[in-house]
Amino acid sequence: MLYITSRSALLAGAALALPIAPALAGENLDLDREYLPSDIVVLGEVDGYGSDDGSSATKTPTPLIKVPQTVQVITEDQLEDQAITQLGEALAYVPGVSIETGEGHRDEVFIRGQETTADFYLDGLRDDAQYYRSLYNVSRIEILKGANALIFGRGGGGGVVNRVSKNANILDRFANFDGSADSFGAFSVSADLNQPLGSTVAGRLNATYEEFDSHRDFYEGRFIGFSPSIAAELGPDTRLTAHYTYDDDKRVTDRGVPSLGGLPVSGFDKTFFGVPGFNASRSKVHIARSRIDHGFSDALSANASVQYANYDKIYSNILPTGADGTNVSLSGYRDFTQRENLIGQANLVWNVDTGNIAHTILAGMEASSQSTQNGRFGVTLSQNSVPLALDFAYPSVTVNGLSRSRDSDLSVVSGYIQDQIEFGDYVEFIAGLRWERFDLETTDLISGAEIARTDTMVSPRFGLVVKPSETLSFYASHSQSYLPQAGDQFLILSPGTAAFEPEKFTNYEVGAKWLVKPSLFMTASLFRLDRTNTRAPDPANTGLTVQIGESRVEGFELSLVGDITPNWSANIGYTYLDGEITTTSNFAAAGTRLQQLPKHQFTAWNHVSITKKFDIGLGAIHRGQQFTSFSNAVVLPSYWRFDAAAFYEVSDTVSVQINVENLFDKRYYASAHGDNNIQPAEPFSVRFGIRVKM
Repeated sequence: MLYITSRSALLAGAALALPIAPALAGENLDLDREYLPSDIVVLGEVDGYGSDDGSSATKTPTPLIKVPQTVQVITEDQLEDQAITQLGEALAYVPGVSIETGEGHRDEVFIRGQETTADFYLDGLRDDAQYYRSLYNVSRIEILKGANALIFGRGGGGGVVNRVSKNANILDRFANFDGSADSFGAFSVSADLNQPLGSTVAGRLNATYEEFDSHRDFYEGRFIGFSPSIAAELGPDTRLTAHYTYDDDKRVTDRGVPSLGGLPVSGFDKTFFGVPGFNASRSKVHIARSRIDHGFSDALSANASVQYANYDKIYSNILPTGADGTNVSLSGYRDFTQRENLIGQANLVWNVDTGNIAHTILAGMEASSQSTQNGRFGVTLSQNSVPLALDFAYPSVTVNGLSRSRDSDLSVVSGYIQDQIEFGDYVEFIAGLRWERFDLETTDLISGAEIARTDTMVSPRFGLVVKPSETLSFYASHSQSYLPQAGDQFLILSPGTAAFEPEKFTNYEVGAKWLVKPSLFMTASLFRLDRTNTRAPDPANTGLTVQIGESRVEGFELSLVGDITPNWSANIGYTYLDGEITTTSNFAAAGTRLQQLPKHQFTAWNHVSITKKFDIGLGAIHRGQQFTSFSNAVVLPSYWRFDAAAFYEVSDTVSVQINVENLFDKRYYASAHGDNNIQPAEPFSVRFGIRVKM
């Protein structure tokens, strides 16, 4: 049995994998499409709002119409049209995804009712630290829903979010510049430069500077991003890409407003319930990775990747913990995390025919090492209760000693195999398994307690795709994923958590995909997601923790993406979600609705060409009523938000645009972190932008 226990061993394994690697035969690989070679004939358009690339869901060159799961894509064109620069802003336009406030310092989402701070990926490799992700170096965002362990490994119970990087282009030279500013004073500038460095090598540089501001009192911040990349043809069938990213984010930690009477407290949407000068977060992120792709023949190809990531994060906050109509109670802390990740991955893709049956076989392995140090300082406030008033009396803060300090070391090794079996032109069966060994050792540096646990998990995936025609498919799928009991950040094991088997996510899904025309794609799906092995207090009041927790989410999704007419492009989606806890414990009774799970979610973004030089954009977001936590005591009311945009092409190289968010100045609350950290959304705002493409 292979078991990697050290960083040096992992590096050696990755180094050995590189020469035998890489994927995808063909002399004209499009490096902006992760696995799909340009010589594979697929249906649909890559540019605009639509995408035909389903490779991230299978790690093989697979058109999206043949992927047996729900996959939603936000393209670079849509991101530019919406003037979106941060991941959380983009995901607000994805039905089935709810945004969590994330303690005011990180990306955190619910996907099909499953909360996660770690199911984020960059070019298919795990990017699991807690920070805000910018999109200046991203060509598209993929949201792959349902249990995804076969492809992505542990976690991902409700789905994963994968960012696909902008890659250097050997065949093109360009220089793009963007600048924008909004009515609150926030602004951003960015550059995207690509330069061939000969006939076989190219370099690309993406960089940005952004300053934050909003309607919230005292809120401000800035972001610096720098990301060079290189692409090289090492031979007619071999490509190498390398990226480095440095992100530096500094902003006020804003925990929002408390609740009162089961709703967000009214009349205080601008009030900052923290302490100016103390509430702040700072993250510095370094990510370096390389990938080599090689085609041994038309039938056999391989790829290998290695990624090193270093995350340094500190944040401080004072936050509201409740309100009684007269006073607001406050608490706070200061927290820091330092993390190093090293990941190596290799895949072999083999196309082979056995009679009238065609196989696309994927065999791969992945190994990773993660080291994390986390600590927290308590604070003392001059006042723990402050009068609820617009003229808020901010208390003074004294930082105390460490209240917790912990180290964790995680080693994971996995192997997976998948076969996509085509029976003639009409039926395809997908079957695969991922074996994963998960070794976690944690140390509580205050108590001195050391606890370790090893989990071995096998995650299956099965799918059936029936294609009556080249433009229509029906599918059914079953998949499972597991999450060890330490939680998705794996910071500490307690004697209780170390005793239990991993949580289990089981997803059943049926659906249909229809290529209405080459540039318009419609999907529909029905699904059920069961979560089991969740820890909960013993319902017999023994004071012990038991593993009986179960929940279920059932739903329906519908989307229409692409060119509805030659002058009208759209990304429209609707999701219905019904989810509840299905077992009773002292934590919650059976029938308790899952937190931040609106029944109805609708999003639409439309780009309409009026003339050759003038276009408009129209958007809408609807979220139904949702509970802020499992207490089901506080409600985020339902809302509709409408956005608009106008685009004008000044010349072949210069264009300008105006984006309006919350066109009708709707007051609403889009996210929460528990019952008393509720984030008021921005009122009416305008962003002015200019884009130069040379």
